[in-house]
Amino acid sequence: MYPMAALVRTVLNTAARVAPGPAGRAAFHLFVRPLGRARPRPDEQALFDAARTGRLRVRGKDVVTYAWGDGRRPVLLVHGWSSRASRLTAFAEALLERGYSPVAFDAPGHGESPGAASNIIEFRDVIRELHARHGDFEAVVAHSFGVLATHLALRDGVHGGVRAGRLVGLGGVGSFTMLLAGFRAGFGVNDLVVRCMRAHVERRIAPGEPGIWDRFDAEGAAAGLDLPVLLFHDEDDDMVPVVQGRRLARAHGDRARLVVTRGLGHRRILTDPGVVAEAVAFVTADAGPEPAVTVPGSGIATG
Repeated sequence: MYPMAALVRTVLNTAARVAPGPAGRAAFHLFVRPLGRARPRPDEQALFDAARTGRLRVRGKDVVTYAWGDGRRPVLLVHGWSSRASRLTAFAEALLERGYSPVAFDAPGHGESPGAASNIIEFRDVIRELHARHGDFEAVVAHSFGVLATHLALRDGVHGGVRAGRLVGLGGVGSFTMLLAGFRAGFGVNDLVVRCMRAHVERRIAPGEPGIWDRFDAEGAAAGLDLPVLLFHDEDDDMVPVVQGRRLARAHGDRARLVVTRGLGHRRILTDPGVVAEAVAFVTADAGPEPAVTVPGSGIATG
């Protein structure tokens, strides 16, 4: 339950009946605000102190970017909601050791980037700008909401836009509907409030983008992508249910391999040595993803 959820519920549910426009706008402003601003951890600081930092501007907002390596074989790292680029430090370090050039960013309202809010379209547009700067990515490694945003960027980039050779998803959100359902449950708002919020997105956030709700859905986007995919999802993930990972794997079909971990949850999956090693081996391999297998005694099962 969110702070002051009871008050918010009462106000929004009432407003949606008498003033749907303002109610939709208010609900949207709550929906796009990260829950706090994560700070870097001590074991992340050294790598980010050594990064080439930059800035880009997307939809009127400043975004802090990070890059390492010599620029060859770029790999994009995409953080999740209410998170920051430094949470993917283990992957950046391992890729650097293999001669790759990690690229990352803090979305608006996240990490070191200013602001108080962001949304999936801003994530997509940041990815587009970084692709324009760095060229085609050898791979994208994305976590949680970042997996959903990456699918949107890749799908919208099929015709001359963002291109990547491989995709690694960790604890990935596959359905935008899940996020809407979580917002509705967290605040206890009714369906009318959600409909008003969707109308606000269509009118103000994504005008001129027909079918935007279908494109928000990573499961639908997966069908139009032709690249090898490796997905990790913990069976005890308390933020994004493992069913999301299974649905994403099915949507990608034979191109994807799903690794279901145990005991790592939604966050520790980003620092587990086995996960990091397998993901980096996949990114740097010449061949496609391996068939699904069970790894005895490793705490990792696939399927």
